[in-house]
Amino acid sequence: MKKYQHIKKQDKEIYQELLAEGKRQSEGVELIPSENIVSEAVLEAMGSILTNKYSEGYPHARYYGGNEVIDEIEDLARNRAKKLFGVPHVNVQPYSGSPANFAVYVATCQPGDTIMGHLLTAGGHLTHGWKANVTSMFYKAVQYGVKPDGYLDLKEIERLALEHKPKLIWVGATAYVREFPFKELSVIADKVGAYLAADIAHIAGLVVAGAHTSPVKYAHIVTTTTHKTLRGPRGGMIMVTEKGLKKDPELAQKIDRAIFPNLQGGPHNHTTAGIAVALKEASTPKFRAYGKQIVKNAKALGDALMWRGIEIVSNGTDNHMLLVKCGTGRGAILEIALDAIGLTTNKNTIPDEPMSPFYPSGIRIGTPSVTTRNMKEPQMKQIGNWIADVMEDIKDEQLPADKVERKPYLAEFKKSAHANPKFKKIHAEVKTLCKKFPIPASS
Repeated sequence: MKKYQHIKKQDKEIYQELLAEGKRQSEGVELIPSENIVSEAVLEAMGSILTNKYSEGYPHARYYGGNEVIDEIEDLARNRAKKLFGVPHVNVQPYSGSPANFAVYVATCQPGDTIMGHLLTAGGHLTHGWKANVTSMFYKAVQYGVKPDGYLDLKEIERLALEHKPKLIWVGATAYVREFPFKELSVIADKVGAYLAADIAHIAGLVVAGAHTSPVKYAHIVTTTTHKTLRGPRGGMIMVTEKGLKKDPELAQKIDRAIFPNLQGGPHNHTTAGIAVALKEASTPKFRAYGKQIVKNAKALGDALMWRGIEIVSNGTDNHMLLVKCGTGRGAILEIALDAIGLTTNKNTIPDEPMSPFYPSGIRIGTPSVTTRNMKEPQMKQIGNWIADVMEDIKDEQLPADKVERKPYLAEFKKSAHANPKFKKIHAEVKTLCKKFPIPASS
């Protein structure tokens, strides 16, 4: 079947945009840690007739008729997740990671309760109590950070927990490059009687591959997105552990009620099917090898960068991502420059960030997508050298101190970066690499 044949007939503008995005992805290297490449099977599920059906409620207890097949699909997804992660209860209906996390608050806390989470500018997530997020509006948020070496500051976390007695403690992040100390944090949570919620959105695929410690023995609740390292569709899951049920035998029901009817309406059935497909793929030896290679690639990329004298937060990584220090407020500059050579990254704050999340001092890079394309350590060395070459070329670029001047400066820099002869030469080399490692037809 010819790709996009029906869209081509009905909407030529969207058809052209789809082709353009396909070209961009195939000719460039995606290094954003939260991005990956799903299999054709997952894509088929996402584009299936399941999107036609409305299914408020849960399997075998719906508010609409005609859900016999949908019930079976959701049961498959839930049972596969239970087996894969080793948990007694799973909800696969969250639309994404943020709704999943907010449901945990609804299930475990009352408005005004104290919660603790990893500070955004130190690598944490918006939904763990960051000041600009709704979670800090409804709950009293206490934030913890990392030590100068980039590792979680367990002494500070324990001190804050004992002082503030939170109802809920989050562990998880969007830009933390070391293995999470789930066991140590569980001891702290138990000391103050708090729920420990592990947000493994970034590392879920590494957990099932055995490339990262699982939080299931230690946390009461585990949340995750289903994309990123798990390599599924853009959805979410909430898991309740045996420890969670021991703390509150009704916790599973509270989680389910928090998703529906408290926060969401009908689930996205096509996404549920895509999650089920991805979970089946993740249960294979091939996927376990893939998860381990993600980490090998991240370590190799970090080594290549450090060999070129580039500073990496905590001098390496234990997972799928790296945080590169690129100078005060220069994250956006480096992101634009790398985009000009076909390497897609994202600007990111670093520990003790001197600027804001809008103009941070680092970039975040990851290896899930390139590993799906079967790239390995030699290719990571090449990518590291390209990044280092670009950083050397733009070393004299500086973000204006005047905030008004920043947007015009970046717009002008983008034009010059894409016209840079050195960058054009590297971009051609990147395209050549991508041709050798095409996006696989089935991941």
